[in-house]
Amino acid sequence: QVQLVESGGGLVQAGGSLTLSCAAPGRTFSIYTMAWFRQAPEKEREFVAVISRSGGTTFYADSVKGRFTISRDNARNTVYLQMNSLKPEDTAVYYCACRFSVVFGTRADEYNYWGQGTQVTVSS
Repeated sequence: QVQLVESGGGLVQAGGSLTLSCAAPGRTFSIYTMAWFRQAPEKEREFVAVISRSGGTTFYADSVKGRFTISRDNARNTVYLQMNSLKPEDTAVYYCACRFSVVFGTRADEYNYWGQGTQVTVSS
């Protein structure tokens, strides 16, 4: 079992920025491909971004490309999501997830473990 703990959510005005963190204490963090997903009310969970085990390769959903940046610090067992130029449509609960495969996945069912989620609310 892998425990993932997200933090950093909150309320921000449109155009503002937030940085989310996801920690996996006590784990060999570098063996996992890490991703962020989000889920807005009455919508399905959707892919946001994914990062390779080394951090050298990333991939983003079109809706966040150029505004969000995923990164990781394997020494700190933490993955980050820097969110800039936030829009009201970015409002959602954001989840981090991990999978053992080196292959990137963009479907929620491809990930083995999930955090509890952190709320991001962007006001207009």
